[in-house]
Amino acid sequence: MPLTCQHKVQFGKQFCMTDCPAPAPCGVFDYVRVERKEDVPGPEPLAVDVALLDMNHGWPNLGHDSLVHALLDSVCDLLEPLSSVGMRVRALSFDVRRSRIVPEPPRRFSVYVGSGGPGSIDPRGNDGVSPGSQGIVEDPSWEAEVFRLFDAIVADEEAALLGVCHSFGVMCRWAAAARPILRGDAKGKSTGILENVLTPEARRHPWFRRFAEELPDGQRLRVVENRLFDLIPNEGGLPDWVVPIGNETAGIGGPRGEAVTMLEFARDPGGIVPRVLGVNHHPEIVDRFRQIMILNQKRDRGEVTSDWYEERLEILTRTYPDEDIDRRLHQTSDYTLLGPLRFHLYRQIRQRAEALGLSLDVHEDRVLEALDRTAVGPAGAPE
Repeated sequence: MPLTCQHKVQFGKQFCMTDCPAPAPCGVFDYVRVERKEDVPGPEPLAVDVALLDMNHGWPNLGHDSLVHALLDSVCDLLEPLSSVGMRVRALSFDVRRSRIVPEPPRRFSVYVGSGGPGSIDPRGNDGVSPGSQGIVEDPSWEAEVFRLFDAIVADEEAALLGVCHSFGVMCRWAAAARPILRGDAKGKSTGILENVLTPEARRHPWFRRFAEELPDGQRLRVVENRLFDLIPNEGGLPDWVVPIGNETAGIGGPRGEAVTMLEFARDPGGIVPRVLGVNHHPEIVDRFRQIMILNQKRDRGEVTSDWYEERLEILTRTYPDEDIDRRLHQTSDYTLLGPLRFHLYRQIRQRAEALGLSLDVHEDRVLEALDRTAVGPAGAPE
């Protein structure tokens, strides 16, 4: 796989194995939890800060920790160059919905990552009893501030935002691109290893076209989903500035569905890599072996219920005949999260080093080169 932590390749999947990434052994990564304004550490010249928007409202989950580990893996692959100049990356996790703490707009942060979470996409629907609220009761005042943050990110060509699942729904509401519709009894909860389909726009896109070339039929991809809501385009279609990237399908091999599942809201000035991208699946769930280990830890410590554990274990152990599911899921993760994340993070690291006059052998274009070198065609053989 092109975007796999090389330390895990060398030392095994247990490397840096913990569901709490704070004690990461690499020495170039810090994790900070922000539940009050005074929890935010001051800026440091040698620290590149990444803002994680935690949308889980305090619920137990695998996705948040997986997003932090995706950052950690990206940074650990730069262990030697970062260590040589004393630089590091800090992941600041903001408890947005429960504590109503929202990170400041660019420039302090240039890379933002939004997580999944429970309840209604519209916080006003979370009264604890309405269908889709999942028992969540929240103050919706954070939403306006998050919308202002998204405006600032789109306006700043140096800033990037990658949102998954619940964050994707919030992005759709912010952009007036799609409305959340609770999936009824006929469709039920969308959960497990399922299928999305790339749009014609995605197959012409300079980034997702590469992905399409790796798919067996050029358009159908495997995804990990766990959602109650569909995002249905508003009347009149998507805004002109929003690019549709993916749709749901009516089952594996079924026709394209109405619900949008991936949207690009802004592109990098270089014209290739998505800069503001939202997806309605969980591309942070990459390594199922490690996810099961984390899941078992949470069960053994009594942090989750049996039903919660069993539902997620079933998702992580589901397979399909004659398919290399782990390879296909990793392809999806590379193009819908890991690749853009590394590209934008490495650019910020390079630019910070240049501003400080430090010599650092890091460049974001190597992410594109890595994907090009290891691209796998429809037959499954290296091109």
